[in-house]
Formats: sequence, structure tokens, C-alpha cells
Amino acid sequence: MHQPLAYVHPQAKIAQNVVIEPFVTIDKDVEIEEGTWIGPHVTIMGGARIGKNCKIYPGAVIAAVPQDLKFSDENSIVEIGDNTIIREYVTVNRGTRYSHKTVVGSNCLLMAYVHVAHDCIIGDHCILANNATLAGHIEIGDYAILGGMTAIHQFVKVGSHAFLAGGSLVNKDVPPYVKAARFPLSYVGTNSIGLRRRNFTNEQINRIQDIYRVLFVKPYNTSQALDFIECELPASAEKDEILQFVGKSTRGLMRGFKSRHDNNR
Repeated sequence: MHQPLAYVHPQAKIAQNVVIEPFVTIDKDVEIEEGTWIGPHVTIMGGARIGKNCKIYPGAVIAAVPQDLKFSDENSIVEIGDNTIIREYVTVNRGTRYSHKTVVGSNCLLMAYVHVAHDCIIGDHCILANNATLAGHIEIGDYAILGGMTAIHQFVKVGSHAFLAGGSLVNKDVPPYVKAARFPLSYVGTNSIGLRRRNFTNEQINRIQDIYRVLFVKPYNTSQALDFIECELPASAEKDEILQFVGKSTRGLMRGFKSRHDNNR
């Protein structure tokens, strides 16, 4: 159902029970699945694929062309998963020929003024607080939380269950399960509170803490730390995920733990 003051292109594919409020613009080559609500003054451009039971609040712009001077109008899309909430004035840009798509997973919350640039991949159950800004080609793992005003450099990867403090400037990869804060961005501990909320056991959390003590606190370089973790620490799914993430890092990891005294030197 859409209001007469909304514009919906006749070639857009809109499920029967989608609610479209006044002053919405929906272009051709748009697909919106059932149960989704599109608030007033939302603009949904060609290439948007929006899942079930989403809520998109006033002023959001979904699937605008990338802010990339190399873009030459190639076919690309934006995928929004089921049950995702997109608040006021969020912008999510289409992909480029690099991957041809930008993805926001299911059950996510993108708060007001978040920007997601071309070719980003955001996992499920992620929260991006107000004004978080993602440059192109960024990957965010499931259950990651980005504090307000976080700014992430292109091609950076953020692991699952990571927590980034508000105002973080992120130009290195952030591995899974950690808290990151300070400037330059540094490891400040395991995201134990978030993990307990998601039913991780104390044993699992302790294993993760043991891994990151070796990687970020002990006086090893990264190669030495990885060898120690691989050979000396017990096998676990969390260990495998961390080792795989670090092994695939292309921008390098954020800094290890530094005390306040060290930072003031």
C-alpha cells in the first residue's frame, strides 16, 4: 500500500503488504519484500533489494550511485537483509565493478546519518551508531558494534563481535571479539560483556582472552604470537576464527595494548 503522494515506478517489485508513506520516491529495478515500512521522504533508487519486515525512516537514501569517480554506471545493487532498521538520513550506496554489490545483513540497526559506501559488506545483527561512516570495500562481521562518529578507512575489516568505541578512527583491521578504543586505535580488552549477552560461556571467553594476551599484550611480534597461539593454546572454534582473520589481514592489525603511561611518553 502506498500513499497517492508517493512516487513508485511501475516496474518496481513491491510486495502487497509493504507500507509506503507520503513523499517517498521508488525507482525502477527496486525489490521490496513483505512487511517492510518505508517512511516519509525516503528515496530508494535503482538496484535496491530490501528484505522482509524492514523499517526505513525519513530522509534515508538507499542505492544511490557510488561516490567513486571511476564508477561508469555499471550494473550493481544494494542488498538489505530482513528485519533491519535504517534510521533518519542514512545513505547506503550501490556497489562498483569490484563486487557489484553493497550488503547490509539481517537484524541490523543503522542509526541516524550512518553512511555505507560502495562494496561494503555488513554482517547480521550489527549496530552502527549515529554518524558512523564506512568508506568503500569495508567488511564488518556479525554482531559488531560501531560507536557514534566512528570513521573507517577503505578496505578495513572488522571481525565479528567486535566493539569500537565512539569517535574511533579505524585504519587497521580489528579482529573478532575485541574492544577497540583510544588514538591510535588500540586493543583495550575482550568484549566480554557483549559475548556474555550472546551466551558465550566463561570458558570460551577465557580462551579468547588467553589468545589476545599473546597477540596484543605479550612482547611478541605478530609472527611469533601466531606461532605460539597455534602450537601452545588449546584448539577451539574461536581460535580458528581469530587465526583465519589475522592470516587474511591485508591492512595489518590495530595496535596492541598500551598503558596510559606508555601513551603519554
